[in-house]
Amino acid sequence: MKWTERLGHDDIRPTPMNERSMNFFSTFTLWIAANVVITTVMTGMMFVPDISFFNAMLAIIVGSAIGAIPLALTGNIGIRTGLPTMVMTRAAFGQKGAILPALVNTIILIGWSWIQAYMAGLSLNYAVHYTTGYSNINLFVILTELLVVIITIFGHRGVERIEKYISIAMLILSFLVFYKIFTTYDISTLVEMKLSEHPSISTILAFDIVVATAFSWMSTVCDFNRNCRSETSGFWGTYFGYLVASIVAMGLGAVVSGFSIASNMERTYDPTILLAAYGFGLIASIVVFFSVLSTNVMALYSATMSFMNVFPRTGFWKPTLIMGVICTLGALLKEVLMSHFFNFIMLIATLFIPVFAIVLVDYFFIKKGVYDAEDILYDTKGQYRYQKGVNIAAYITYIVGAVFAYYFTYIHPLAVGSTMLTFLLSGAVYFGLMKWTKQILASTNTMELESPTNLEG
Repeated sequence: MKWTERLGHDDIRPTPMNERSMNFFSTFTLWIAANVVITTVMTGMMFVPDISFFNAMLAIIVGSAIGAIPLALTGNIGIRTGLPTMVMTRAAFGQKGAILPALVNTIILIGWSWIQAYMAGLSLNYAVHYTTGYSNINLFVILTELLVVIITIFGHRGVERIEKYISIAMLILSFLVFYKIFTTYDISTLVEMKLSEHPSISTILAFDIVVATAFSWMSTVCDFNRNCRSETSGFWGTYFGYLVASIVAMGLGAVVSGFSIASNMERTYDPTILLAAYGFGLIASIVVFFSVLSTNVMALYSATMSFMNVFPRTGFWKPTLIMGVICTLGALLKEVLMSHFFNFIMLIATLFIPVFAIVLVDYFFIKKGVYDAEDILYDTKGQYRYQKGVNIAAYITYIVGAVFAYYFTYIHPLAVGSTMLTFLLSGAVYFGLMKWTKQILASTNTMELESPTNLEG
């Protein structure tokens, strides 16, 4: 047997039911491992002390509960069709129209992988330095991404295997840290902590950021949920997995940040350093490394599936290997990446909230919950060709939504944030345009039937 035959041969064809491997527990743990990760912890760290700990937790809980709904609904489309996320977008954007979202998603996931690889490298470097005194961040970033590529090229089953163990380890660590912190410090210190005199984040904006974090996963959810055995277990496994992970990780970030400030510790974007103050430095660095490793594997896997939507003949492992090299080189930018972390999260929201508002409205309201997976993939019946392969209504909606999100995020930021407004606006615009264009087509067909030529025929 050739060594290449041992690698994953995942493709973009609908996953048959008899080949699906994910039950409720595996789906739940996959989304736990995906989100109990250092970047999610960092998001929670941003909220304190700009807003009170109580308001931070309120924004995290409510935002996660709401944001997980469209995430699970999008994943449900993947369960029903068996298609990867970007292939599934062909139904709304058209056979050719889905190329642009797929390419953009590939680029964004590579950028996300840069950040993850650097953070994992930092954690591994901390563990090695703690035990041996040796430090070489660049080396450990490269080793991290090498492991990511090795795991990813074995396909989705390789991803599933590591997620179960990592998610359990991360939950155990998180609860140990919560226990250690709240038995060491008085919670009243956190509740009564003095807030920033010039806050940059309000409670409603924190809520918007939490929702945007959920949306950042929507471009990958079907890549994994297409392997779920049932709709019920897949939907609730995704919903509760993301909900628990988001609350635990962001809550941990808010707690650690709050007590660190109350203890006059230096603020840092690396929670491992802060956790070291509570006696969890080495353990935290090891588990955080593996959690970031698993999330990075998911990012690289989805980047490959998005790339294959545009270039299906490339196969699976070759683009995975090439993008792994690109991710390694990008991760070596290190500090430059972290200085733009918040803006990167909002950029994902800007680019992809309109996309999945369109997809959800198209599937549940326009197509009434029915997609023909074979026609989406092979274009045999032409149901999703629209105007020469592009759905003009989807692209108009996307431009309107993206411009709206960009303007009210970067140029004239709204006090309430732009995530939910962008989602609702994009959905409404797409629904209106699709209904309007259908009326125009109906009128055109009627005029053609009543024309003298047709009457004579």
